[in-house]
Amino acid sequence: MGRLCETEGLTDVQEEILRTVRSYVDTKILPVASQYDRKDEYPAEIVEGLKGLGIFGLTIDEEYGGLGESLLTYALVVEELSRGWMSISGIINTHFILAYMISRHGTEEQKRSYLPRMATGEIRGAFSMSEPDCGSDVSAIKTKAVKGADGTYTIDGQKMWLTNGASANLVAVLVKTDEGQDAPHRNMTTFLVEKKEGFGETAQGVTVPGKIEKMGYKGVDTTELLFDGHRIGADRILGGTSGKGFYHMMDGVEVGRVNVAARAVGVAHRAYELAVEYSQLRETFGKKIAQHQAVLFRLAEMATKTEAGHQMMVRAARKKDSGERNDLEAGMAKYLASEYCAQVVEGSFRIHGGYGYSKEYEIERLYREAPMLLIGEGTADIQRMIIGRRLLENHKSQG
Repeated sequence: MGRLCETEGLTDVQEEILRTVRSYVDTKILPVASQYDRKDEYPAEIVEGLKGLGIFGLTIDEEYGGLGESLLTYALVVEELSRGWMSISGIINTHFILAYMISRHGTEEQKRSYLPRMATGEIRGAFSMSEPDCGSDVSAIKTKAVKGADGTYTIDGQKMWLTNGASANLVAVLVKTDEGQDAPHRNMTTFLVEKKEGFGETAQGVTVPGKIEKMGYKGVDTTELLFDGHRIGADRILGGTSGKGFYHMMDGVEVGRVNVAARAVGVAHRAYELAVEYSQLRETFGKKIAQHQAVLFRLAEMATKTEAGHQMMVRAARKKDSGERNDLEAGMAKYLASEYCAQVVEGSFRIHGGYGYSKEYEIERLYREAPMLLIGEGTADIQRMIIGRRLLENHKSQG
């Protein structure tokens, strides 16, 4: 089947990377994704293959052993991976965001310590903002780091919804610190917490209690992270200066929203592919259902929405790559692509009819995966707030 979404202006290197990833998805991911999903099993063999392709170091500078590619390249790779199985993109995403944050905000010592090992996949990254009671209100986090007389910090608290919480061995953790500022967001710091892989006590005072059971998004481990008197040095503060954690995390979330948009396009693309294939096999009233006008209209709408999400995602990625602020574009892309993804998946589900409700058909898995994209990296309502505020800011500045 030909490509539904095309991207103009790519380099030969970018095209080669995407061809390689697309082939890997078709031969190594799509044939086994549903099996992993049913077992809720971590796809270790697939991850090892991605290490060999250099995907873990895709955006890390060549100086630190990576490929030095752009956010756009990464987003297009995520789109391909999500077409195969969205959980794979989740495994890569948190690692990518942490590498981005260290590359952008870390001290030179932190960059040289972590980035080369992140590029090979020896270090696997995660990041943690959310907590059980705060949801999208990041300023309401309660996990604290208290500075002692010897200059080290002690972290206590409970973090929630960590993707790669067990498989990661380096986590960027946002905590409250006392910077003496009136605004809550100026009293936050990001620490780089090292731990062992796995569940239980993975470092002194750091516990990963177990995997959170989810409706979809299987295979990737989603966990809590508990801190009970964890001692950590000031050298593990991202960037070396406390009080800047909120800004570091929000910068990471901006690229994360581009990632979620790319995931949504990839899932929508696969749902469309499945609908086209099934509609040309299934017959009703003496002809293929693809020949019924109602099904044709639905396919046309699905393809259009998938392409629209793709173009919005590309625009947001290119804006960030240019060095400009892209919170408006990233919010729009994440909002539009995730909403359209849910609609495209449902359209494919309807075309499959009763068979779509069977676990034997791939669309059933996609139907469970799509809702996560509506809430990941900020809900649709949060995106609308961000978009609305930025639009008003732009209007005032142009007035």
